[in-house]
Formats: sequence, C-alpha cells, structure tokens
Amino acid sequence: MRRIINSTYVTLDGIISNPQDWPALDDPDGEGTGVQQELIDQCDAILLGKETYLSFAGVWRGQSGDPFTDRINAIPKHVVSTTLTQASWENSTIIGDDVPGAVAALKEEPGQDILTYGFGRLARMLMDHGLLDEIRLWIHPFFLGPGPGSVFLHDQAPAARLLLRDSRAMANGTVIHSYGVEPRA
Repeated sequence: MRRIINSTYVTLDGIISNPQDWPALDDPDGEGTGVQQELIDQCDAILLGKETYLSFAGVWRGQSGDPFTDRINAIPKHVVSTTLTQASWENSTIIGDDVPGAVAALKEEPGQDILTYGFGRLARMLMDHGLLDEIRLWIHPFFLGPGPGSVFLHDQAPAARLLLRDSRAMANGTVIHSYGVEPRA
C-alpha cells in the first residue's frame, strides 16, 4: 500500500502560514533543495488542498528547466475541492466527493508514495480518517511572532501520537523531523 507523506514548514514558534513571506535562509550547497528533490522523487502523486493547489500552480505551471519544477509539473496531482470546476495545471484531477474514500482508493493503487504539502483542512481530514502515514516538519530557526493571519500548527492539528522516525539538521539551521502517525484508537 502507498503511504501519504505530509511536508510542512513551521517556525520555532509554531507558525505555518505564508512561508513564502518568511525570512530567506541561505542554502549555499543546495542541501534543502536536494532534500525536497529526494522527497518528490520517492513519490508518484501529489495530493493538495485547493488553496495550496492554486498557490503552487501559480508558481510552477508553465515553468521548466530544473529537476524539481520539471517533476512537480509532470507528476499526477489530485486537488481536493468542492468549489473548483476544472483543474488547469497539467496532470491534475479534482476530488470533490467522498474525499476519504477517494484518498483511500488512491492509497490502494500500485505505485510510489503520495506527497501532500502544508497542514490545513486536508491534512487534518487525512489524520482524522487514519490516512496520513508520515509528517515531515521542516522547523525553521526563527520566531515570527503572531500577526494578522498567522496560523499555528497546534491550532490545526488533531490529537495524534507521532513516532520519530528520522531527524536531519541542515547547515542553515533548519531541522527536519520525520514522524510516523500512529492511528487514533
């Protein structure tokens, strides 16, 4: 069975919203880029909520020329939305009905793991239905402090037991903790 892996950026003070607006971190040797590439290469599908889908499509649709961009454009993308009527980013389909059932069916299909980004309604639903297998928290070495529109990881997460599987410290101070998600009883 395929696994679903969530990859989420979080600050030391727990903020997960608007990572595109956070202070830039140096990645002189491409370590972070390499880790992102390894992750997307071990997956053959992406599962996205509507807001993340629209944001990502705005960045990568029509772009090419580096391995990550080429991979994210080529890989099948499943967007969960009850309001979108069409998915304009190449290789995208919409899941609008019976999301838990549709995602469970995706997990049963042959193939590699399925990647999802960000921790919003989709990630919570996956956890609530025992469909999320791993969470990779990219902990960035700064505090942003609460501000307008700040969303905190702890405000979004349902109760769950997480089991540390791996931890990786990068030269720029970012630490990636990979946790297995123990199904809720």
